[in-house]
Amino acid sequence: MTSFATGRMLLTPADRDGPARAERLRRLDLGERSDASFDNFDAFADKVAEVTESPFSMVNFIDENRQFFAGLHTPAGNSGGRDLGATAASSSRSARYMARDRGYCPHVVVRRKALVLDDVCDYPRFAGNPVVDDIGVRSYLGAPLIDRTGIALGTVCAVDTVPRPWGRAGLDTIKSLAQELVRQIDHREGYRHP
Repeated sequence: MTSFATGRMLLTPADRDGPARAERLRRLDLGERSDASFDNFDAFADKVAEVTESPFSMVNFIDENRQFFAGLHTPAGNSGGRDLGATAASSSRSARYMARDRGYCPHVVVRRKALVLDDVCDYPRFAGNPVVDDIGVRSYLGAPLIDRTGIALGTVCAVDTVPRPWGRAGLDTIKSLAQELVRQIDHREGYRHP
């Protein structure tokens, strides 16, 4: 799809649910936390990295304008790593934000489906994303966090700087991790799953 205003390819899909998602994130008190919930989401990102054997993983909440890495795992810990870590993975609040037009999580949220990219360069729609050249992303595995109200709040994802054959096992794993995190979010809100 080409933008008539700029004449360039639109890399990020239109997000009609952005305002409702932003309101839901505010009601859940998610998306701009700097207290102990960082530790909980960082611990979950550590788990995702361990289970998927990935150098980078995130718990990402997305509002109308930006992405917030509430949970973050990098090879150098949360103080930042090489390339991707230095760009988006600092432990400071401001470094945990990324524009909505960068990366693949916004696609997952809008599609409401998991996304597996063994090598992002194999997909013309995704190869041109700025995260490929700017921070070295080469493979991506992500699933939406769809809460009990049906809103996709964000994603849980694993990223690598080399191509990865995630396969069906990777897809099943990331979807299961997303469901686990949604249960934790629902529990935090006081909702009990049947």
